[in-house]
Amino acid sequence: MSTAEQLTLRVLSALLREDVLGLRTRGRLDERADGRWIVLDPAAGATLALPVAEEGFQSEYAARLPLLELSGRRVTGLDDILAALGGLADPEDRPGWSAFTEECRQTLATMELHDRVRGQVHTALTDLYGPDPAHWTGPAAALGHDTLAAYLDHPVYPTARGRSGLTETQLRSHAPEFHPAFELRWLAVPAGSVTRHGERPLPSWWPTPSWLGLDLEGGDAAWATLPIHPLTLAAPPAAPRPAEPHTAAESRTATGAPQAGSPRAGSPPPGSPLAEALHATGLAGRAVLADRPYLTVVPTLSMRTVAVADDPTCHLKLPLATATLGRLNRRTIKPGTLRDGAAGQRLIEAVLAREPRFADRILHADEQSWAHAGHELLAVLLRRQPAGLDRAVTVPLAALLAPAPGGRLVLDHLADRFHGGDAFALYDTLLELLLDWQATLFGYGIALESHQQNTSLVLDEDGGLRLLYKDDDGPRVHTARLAARLGELAPEPDAFDDARITGEEDRPLTDLFTTITGHLCTGALAFGLAEHGRAELADTLALLRKRLTEAVDRIGPAGEPLRTGLLDAERLPVKAMVTAGTLLSKQRSGAADINKHYTSGPNYLLPKGPTGLTR
Repeated sequence: MSTAEQLTLRVLSALLREDVLGLRTRGRLDERADGRWIVLDPAAGATLALPVAEEGFQSEYAARLPLLELSGRRVTGLDDILAALGGLADPEDRPGWSAFTEECRQTLATMELHDRVRGQVHTALTDLYGPDPAHWTGPAAALGHDTLAAYLDHPVYPTARGRSGLTETQLRSHAPEFHPAFELRWLAVPAGSVTRHGERPLPSWWPTPSWLGLDLEGGDAAWATLPIHPLTLAAPPAAPRPAEPHTAAESRTATGAPQAGSPRAGSPPPGSPLAEALHATGLAGRAVLADRPYLTVVPTLSMRTVAVADDPTCHLKLPLATATLGRLNRRTIKPGTLRDGAAGQRLIEAVLAREPRFADRILHADEQSWAHAGHELLAVLLRRQPAGLDRAVTVPLAALLAPAPGGRLVLDHLADRFHGGDAFALYDTLLELLLDWQATLFGYGIALESHQQNTSLVLDEDGGLRLLYKDDDGPRVHTARLAARLGELAPEPDAFDDARITGEEDRPLTDLFTTITGHLCTGALAFGLAEHGRAELADTLALLRKRLTEAVDRIGPAGEPLRTGLLDAERLPVKAMVTAGTLLSKQRSGAADINKHYTSGPNYLLPKGPTGLTR
């Protein structure tokens, strides 16, 4: 099947899952000679039919063939399919369909680019870190796992590999799937216009204005420097390095102090995202952009977060003027989310202090150091990895099912080294710790948005497993339960900037637990192991239900909402990201949060009878 056909199937399946145009709830099943079809009749005066097969993960059915029928006429090709579907949509929603069509075109181009360069990238990773990813140890080599993960599709969003508005050159030079190295730009801003947080001193490599060659009024003490991602300047990179990772020698040379000589200081290009941000904050003409790039970095899986090449325990989360996972899902950094992430980390540490059995098994990045100048494009988070990772293999959950150099899955390599070749045993070990920890948090009244990108396995030389978390700016907190469990250690009501984080109901927590810990972190692996022939689906799902039940039982009465809303529910919440992120405006979708807007799907965790049907 061609790349275009694969994408078409993913898109059609997502539209069916999210009940776009009423396909799922108003359609009827039609048994034909070639298999099942879902028929929507009439739909805006036309009969719509989609060939389907049973799926069972987050939807009863998925698209079976990359086509649909419109009033008996077969429509193929993703552009034509989306044009046909968009023509049936409400006229008010058609701009969203046009945007989604362009999103699909960009994604297809990116997927085809991935197909062309994957072999080169794998060769480069092997040259850098060795042939076996189970031996890629330390923070620098962990970036290789991020690169492998970047070639996988998202479990929910069909066009996740696309990035709005970026050219091939920009992708090759800055996206994690190419493992490039590039240098940041730096902006000097009057110190009084910057809000800063964090008690730890900045790293020695953080430049002062004079270090950047800037001779500014008042001297260095009167100014703060903010790193700027090159893409935020909307300027093409000077020296793209397609499909070739950085080398240690390149990193040392580029990361060192700038060479002598004062560059011409100036302003960002007119019309660039950065220029617009400076104008909006009144900093235009006051902030100074250093002309000389400085500090070599390597992108992580999130792309807007980069690791310092010579100090890879330090990551910089930088705003990008692009969108992923939907046109409304901008990769900027709202200043309030920096405050929320820091508060989230402190909350997790308060729980850990009361739960000694997780000591040294649950790790968290330090996210207390951040700064912003009052705009979502003028912000930075300095994330520091915890100590003790130098001899460990650190792998994001998102990378486990990715092909490694040589073609085998990352999971296979890890199972060989740490579990005697038993991938099912590795999955079980992961489930025990991850579900125990997340259920414990739920018992305190906390659910984290710790999806497969924000959760990493840390595998130690002795075979021990730890989990590393980051990015806690979008949790849901049951304030009464938290106060009852933590007492005076519970955060103040105003600790979080986003009012949606706190509340007095369980439903936001069970929804988040189900869609993140359930679907993205554990359910997707259960289905993935079966799809790749590493275990039977009945066995992986039975194990998942068993470990989840044990974790819920362990927290006692506080776990009843999870038992009711996840273990025993007929249907489960499912992210409706295409609807909320691209197809509809927020006014039309009613989505208060793009990433927490839900439809529903079957509960794959319910016990199955001898016929395979849910009892």
